[in-house]
Amino acid sequence: MKKPERLPSLSEDFSRWYNTVVQLAGLAEYGMVRGTMVFKPYGYALWKSVMRYLGQMIEDLGVSDVYFPMMIPYSLLKKESEHVEGFAPEVAVITHAGGEELQEPLVVRPTSETIMYAHFKNWIRSYRDLPLKINQWCNVVRWEKRTVPFLRTTEFLWQEGHTAHATESEAAVMVREALDMYDRFAKQYASLHGIKGYKTKGEKFAGAVYTTTIETLLRSKKALQLCTSHMLGQNFAKAFEIQYLDKNNKLRYVWQTSWGLSTRFLGAVIGHHGDDYGLVLPPYLAPVQVVIIPIIKKEANKEEILKTADILEQMLRGQDIRVFVDKSDHSVGYKFNEWDIKGVPLRIEIGDEEVREKSLTVYLRVTRERKRLMMSNRVYVQIKELLSEISALMYERSKAFIEENTHEVKNMTGLKELIKDGAVGFIKVWFKDDQKVADMLQDRFKITPRVIPFETYDEIGNDFITGEKGARITLFAKAY
Repeated sequence: MKKPERLPSLSEDFSRWYNTVVQLAGLAEYGMVRGTMVFKPYGYALWKSVMRYLGQMIEDLGVSDVYFPMMIPYSLLKKESEHVEGFAPEVAVITHAGGEELQEPLVVRPTSETIMYAHFKNWIRSYRDLPLKINQWCNVVRWEKRTVPFLRTTEFLWQEGHTAHATESEAAVMVREALDMYDRFAKQYASLHGIKGYKTKGEKFAGAVYTTTIETLLRSKKALQLCTSHMLGQNFAKAFEIQYLDKNNKLRYVWQTSWGLSTRFLGAVIGHHGDDYGLVLPPYLAPVQVVIIPIIKKEANKEEILKTADILEQMLRGQDIRVFVDKSDHSVGYKFNEWDIKGVPLRIEIGDEEVREKSLTVYLRVTRERKRLMMSNRVYVQIKELLSEISALMYERSKAFIEENTHEVKNMTGLKELIKDGAVGFIKVWFKDDQKVADMLQDRFKITPRVIPFETYDEIGNDFITGEKGARITLFAKAY
């Protein structure tokens, strides 16, 4: 089957491909306010899959859901100096309401540390109140200059987890538990491979002691941050006077963490797995896992074909497989193209031959191959196995793509040679965390330090530019 003419080539023009596939697949469209986005049903169903599976994993960590107001008194944002400085350029401020000027401006939340921690002060009194672990699913607003659907928007959806602990070591464990949870979620449900590690000092969250991250690559070979988990230390605890009485009746400040994953994650799914034919959705997140297409060429066979499709639909639905029967009057070729663009993992075709032979023709979106299965009252077992195999294959492809596009560079000459033709993926260098050098590399080459991998963190070498000791392996990249 030929590539849909209305869909640009992914390899030749990723940006145009990305924006076009978001539109054609029915995921989203631009809102009326610059940088905002309207989730269409198919796109929001994809986000609901994230909320369903990740939400359960968050609950399994002993975290409870809450909801806080989206409007924050400006004075709260100012309580932690590094935090307000870091977010000031992105903050949307409300100065008038009800026809009057407000006595104190309100901030539309860019994140919820300040509003939550003003309440934590009242919630935490004793060591018996710890650890406190909460999470909320909400929207946030950050006034971005350049926006791309899902990848970077002025308003976006996310979950943000916040915890308070009695000791630094307990908080440090929570930071890693949250990041490891995201890693499992990305692998198991989104078939996404990423690199876990620390952010450099210049890239850490404003107000954090340190930030951990998972970074991946899109097919454009630009990097994308999948999620972050922050050690906040006692910075916010001291700013908001969050203290508890320990077992010896001594007053102590709590240790805190925060961590989050946003709708940017959907941008990763779109831009990492997609191909020239459209989306390629991982089975466990796909809003529709199986689409059944009745192929009716003769009116005489119509009833039997539709009956077989309905029986199969009910069987799969009874096994918690998300299934849809396309009975529209579009041509078969049109339907094939449309469901390819939507990235449905499995397409089942039922026509005269399948009814006659009591079989099913199954098309795998990821490989674009067809298989024959015999129709039986246990065919769902084979379909579940195929979905599992697709998920595993997509993850292996994801891992291979990142490994193939990670390049080691020894010095500036090697860097210049590597990136002369544009984005190349991850650039692996020995880097001594120096913000002036990072700024220079961003100005000259448009690359930023993405992650200091956990797996090589204890290795110390010489900086690839200055030769100074104390450098760590760091991955740079052009990024969204």
